[in-house]
Amino acid sequence: MKKVVSLRYGVIFKKAFSNVNIFKGFVRDILGINIEIEKIEAEKVFSIPIGNIYPCFDLYVEDKKNRVIVQIQHERYSDYYDRFLHYHCLMLLEQVKNYIDYQPPLRVYTIVVLTSSDKHKKDVSVIDFDPVDLEGNRLGEIHHKIIYLCPKYCNEKTPTLYQEWLDAITDTFDGKVEESKYILTEIQQLFDAINIANISESEQAVMMEENYIEEKRHEGFEKGIYEGKLLTAKSLFSMGMSTAIVKQATGLSDEQLGEIE
Repeated sequence: MKKVVSLRYGVIFKKAFSNVNIFKGFVRDILGINIEIEKIEAEKVFSIPIGNIYPCFDLYVEDKKNRVIVQIQHERYSDYYDRFLHYHCLMLLEQVKNYIDYQPPLRVYTIVVLTSSDKHKKDVSVIDFDPVDLEGNRLGEIHHKIIYLCPKYCNEKTPTLYQEWLDAITDTFDGKVEESKYILTEIQQLFDAINIANISESEQAVMMEENYIEEKRHEGFEKGIYEGKLLTAKSLFSMGMSTAIVKQATGLSDEQLGEIE
């Protein structure tokens, strides 16, 4: 049993997957591509904005020999399906802006790892940009993909090559892993990278900041729900509903309903 720091933390996720061997192993098993890279860029920002937003890519690599761009995102947003679709398309536009034709010279793959829950409860979801005919046959014209992974929902039907990675990510969430369960060398390296003994003071400080932001986000969410219930109760009272019915409909207490008056 090894004590580790959870991969739920963005700073820890980036620490682990910034290791070239770990990144290459992950991409090999998720995309089926053996990329050749020497470095990984963390928090890469491009100059083309989406509206007034300048997207930041958690982890980014270009393998020009294999004509591939791979970016890995650690989800921290509720709108991640749309957000990372936009980010992905930005990378396509970034390539064609200097070319006469509209065919990007490099294939673009985006992997989004959802370390929290997902309302669809799916282990793997894919946006495949390749056109298909009415019989479902691929045309083989466009090779770009976005893959959304939610380790929490890994199951016996999850592709075999994905399972060990997704299980390993989930295993870190409680702060300890049974490393003997895992075969892949890259996963053993991942556990070493996030071993609690290898976490610096600056990384601990960032983790505390992430916790604080998450708590504030949760407080705001809970406040919004509560205020919504108060508005519902007020509307029901205006319709002549009894206190008993309003309490049943909103779940608010007598004391909370008193705030409406």
